[in-house]
Amino acid sequence: MEHMPSIAIDMDETIADPIKKVRELYYQDFGTRYSEEEMHGKSFSQVVPGHHKPKITEYLNRPGFFRDLDIFPDAQQVIEALNKKYRVYIVSAAMEFPNSLLDKVQWLQEYLPFLNWKQYCLCGDKSVVQTDFMIDDLTRNFVNFKGKAYLYHGHHNVHVEGYERVMDWADVANKLL
Repeated sequence: MEHMPSIAIDMDETIADPIKKVRELYYQDFGTRYSEEEMHGKSFSQVVPGHHKPKITEYLNRPGFFRDLDIFPDAQQVIEALNKKYRVYIVSAAMEFPNSLLDKVQWLQEYLPFLNWKQYCLCGDKSVVQTDFMIDDLTRNFVNFKGKAYLYHGHHNVHVEGYERVMDWADVANKLL
């Protein structure tokens, strides 16, 4: 049997959009919206006043928070096509927010039904992941990674250099399909 290369794909801020939901909840609670310019090069917790940072963590720890996140455009179709060419694994450091585990499994079953549960890797430390390729928005997940890393573009990593960047899922398709 021919070797099929493997690819690890991050969930949050790569496939699913938790920041959109955090921004909506923050607006409901505090009446403040931050522009794309204010977010440029920063995580949301770097933009809000320091005394509001615990509220961001509270949002992320709410049961159900991760269940209804929006999926990024083209992600579903591109991942389905990748799944025919690669051994695809969805890898999420879900243990950071333990309430997210069931939410993420149910989200994956809804949005990526062509994957099976054996393709879900909900972990604490992604350094155990050794696939041929990895797509992630956080460079900390590439530190011990030996394969080819692709940095998924986000407002928080615009200034990061030294990694091949993918701007969106159409760009992923162009590079990997």
